[in-house]
Amino acid sequence: MTQTSSTDPRAAVLAVREEVGKLVVGQEGALSGLVTALLVNGHVLLEGVPGVAKTLLAKALASSLALDFARVQFTPDLMPADVIGQVIFSQGAAGAVGEFRFREGPVFTNLLLADEINRTPPKTQSALLEAMEERQVTVEGQARPLPDPFIVVATQNPIEYEGTYPLPEAQLDRFLLKLHVGYPTADQEQEVLRRHDEGLDPHDVAAVVRPVASVADLVAARELVDAVRVEAPVLGYVVSLARATRESPSLSLGVSPRGSAMLLHAAKAWAWLSGRDFVTPDEVKAIAKPALRHRVQLRPEVELEGATVDAVLDGVLATVPVPR
Repeated sequence: MTQTSSTDPRAAVLAVREEVGKLVVGQEGALSGLVTALLVNGHVLLEGVPGVAKTLLAKALASSLALDFARVQFTPDLMPADVIGQVIFSQGAAGAVGEFRFREGPVFTNLLLADEINRTPPKTQSALLEAMEERQVTVEGQARPLPDPFIVVATQNPIEYEGTYPLPEAQLDRFLLKLHVGYPTADQEQEVLRRHDEGLDPHDVAAVVRPVASVADLVAARELVDAVRVEAPVLGYVVSLARATRESPSLSLGVSPRGSAMLLHAAKAWAWLSGRDFVTPDEVKAIAKPALRHRVQLRPEVELEGATVDAVLDGVLATVPVPR
């Protein structure tokens, strides 16, 4: 893994976005969200129908940063040990005594792609909980630290598709952002077809996406994001948004204090990417829906009327006073 840092961490991070764009067409919003999560060590949930480049986005992002990458296809019969690893008995050579040893699972990587995470039952979904929150896994009473950086990019199909298991609230709250990955525009889809016609192989990511930044760049960028200033009125604005979701008559579950903190961190990264060393309410509003949409729940009667979480959050953003 490349460790040398460039002189300008922001330029290196922006180069990552440009490099991934060489392979993935028309998902700039999702890509910006993934980069934001990397800057604050957060995890991302990508939701969209099959075939809109969710998996490709994650693979290209890892390639652009030369990160170790692992992919797990979540299925109904996947077991927790298939994700985090297990202790196995290793038979010794002739005359030697065998021993138990730990075999690492795919979670021991830098970027873990949990593909179609809502295709597997809750028992296996929860295997990621400790890894996402503590950056470690515990097997047979022994805690084993994960590599740094470590980020989970999970994909899921919309809940209305058959054979899916809704993620539990405790696990949803571990994701920094929930990003919707939609269909490309007609022009973007035509560009995708043109590239395929010219011989693009989406499975050979390394042939298109080269490493343009290093882990050292990412570490330097994170330090700069941490240093982004947040004035008291903006902190108050974040709190007001969270409290408004808890008091909304349309929601049965509002944003937790952890959700408020996640929104704050995401807004700092968004401001830094925009070239500022301070956060304005505009950054908070820009990232609010991706940071909050998976942390609230609609009341059943409101959902039956056709309301959506994003529409309710739009109402919250429109009614909470913005500091000047």
